Amino acid sequence: MFAFLVQLCYYLRMSILEIKDLSHVYDSKTLFSKASLSVSGGEHSGIVGLNGAGKSTFIKILSGEVLQDEGEVKWLNGLSRGYLDQHANIDRSLTVMEYLRTSFDDMFALNERMESLYAQMGEASPDELDKLISKTNNILDTLTNAGFFEIDSTIKKVASGLGVSAFGYDTPISNLSGGGRAKLMLTKLLLTKPDIMLLDEPTNFLDIEHIEWLQEFLNATKSAFLVISHDTDFLDKVCKNIINIENGEIKKYSGNYSQFIVQREQNAKQYEEAYVRQQREIEKMTDYIERNKARAATAGMANSHKKLLDKMEIIKKPTVIYDAEFSFPYVDLHTKELLVVDKLEVGYGSPILPPISFTLGSETRFWLRGTNGIGKTTIIKTILNRLTRISGKTSFHPAVKVAYIEQDLTFESSEELPAQYLSRLFPRLNQKDVRSLLARVGLKNELALKPIGTLSGGEQVRLKLAALMNVPSNILILDEPTNHLDVRAKDSLKKALNQYKGAVLLVSHEKDFAEGVCNTVFDLKY
Repeated sequence: MFAFLVQLCYYLRMSILEIKDLSHVYDSKTLFSKASLSVSGGEHSGIVGLNGAGKSTFIKILSGEVLQDEGEVKWLNGLSRGYLDQHANIDRSLTVMEYLRTSFDDMFALNERMESLYAQMGEASPDELDKLISKTNNILDTLTNAGFFEIDSTIKKVASGLGVSAFGYDTPISNLSGGGRAKLMLTKLLLTKPDIMLLDEPTNFLDIEHIEWLQEFLNATKSAFLVISHDTDFLDKVCKNIINIENGEIKKYSGNYSQFIVQREQNAKQYEEAYVRQQREIEKMTDYIERNKARAATAGMANSHKKLLDKMEIIKKPTVIYDAEFSFPYVDLHTKELLVVDKLEVGYGSPILPPISFTLGSETRFWLRGTNGIGKTTIIKTILNRLTRISGKTSFHPAVKVAYIEQDLTFESSEELPAQYLSRLFPRLNQKDVRSLLARVGLKNELALKPIGTLSGGEQVRLKLAALMNVPSNILILDEPTNHLDVRAKDSLKKALNQYKGAVLLVSHEKDFAEGVCNTVFDLKY
């Protein structure tokens, strides 16, 4: 009966989730303030927002893992929910197949009930036998219609689509990497077919072909889902709505990610114009009050203006994202072999990958591609001699100059200001040049005066890129440089890399970005 109600919600687009006046503070930062949202049956929605806006916290509130400070989160009664938490603990003593079969525990329990009824038939009276036969037939019909007798085939279909079959079904979960366990949990979630799925970065550990399979699965499902993803191409292909978290508000837009960007920019412009108009009005009213409150003849009017001002609903200052203009200085060097990697084995005590070999020439744009956790960063750090190689060779041309940006956003001091950071790295730069460099990457005005630790992830990446813009090179080695960057900053970075005349070694999870920069792809496989 409940399944029928969920389907009815799907077809009639009835609400399955109502959020009213949601407020929540995390680490002294207000993530949501009196925010509201409605989600209908069957909706396929992406959740987006700047780094630190509260996307993952929002999903955790919906899953019940985190309790909101204020407001109401009301689900349709009896709704089944599935939550992909890549950090969840699972029973590592189980094999891959044993774990995936737990997706159907209710059916296995029903089958055991049927077997128990069969066992009772041998001692039953004729009247009892008729009742037992009727019960077992009903259970058998239920199991057959639910696909119970094809469970292993169903499991293998989904497991193969997501690359889990490569682990081996008899492999203990304890033998899997963190990325492997995340893929396994996603497989189980899809197999359970909940009425709504809460997905936090489901593509993190998937190869491109597995992402494509997941896209087809999600587009075909009648279940609703809310998905957080850094992969904008993925959001474009699976989402019919975008839920944007910004300035403490939660707002839903109709359409995919690309359509959302257009709508959001229009709305942001209107919001900023309204904010400016209101600030002018507040300034006028405040000035009038100050000039007239002391005079008896005008004190009444001044008091009336103050009451109006006190009742005014103040528009929050809009989040400002300044455009960036990146460029990377090039040192001329033409050679067929800027970097040679020969049968390199990397790891920590034992190899984590088969030996790899490749060569970078002067015009090579090299995409080092592979799932999260496979060892891309380990390879780069080994090439740069920051980690000890297990075997094999790496050799740079003697005249090579490398500029490198690492994935981790680590700084020597979180209290340091952006200008202090650049001045320490490049003591010969005067303050005018430092401020100019910061302004070029969009760190200007109040952003240039904030301690690095208070900057968002995207702003910290811009600061790292600003430093790279002052390092002449002929090879750029970039480990996930687009992490946390907004769309316009990514476009600017892509343009700068295409204008750069040297070689590029890129690690990136973003297919569109990498394909727009690179001319060579190297796939890492276990």
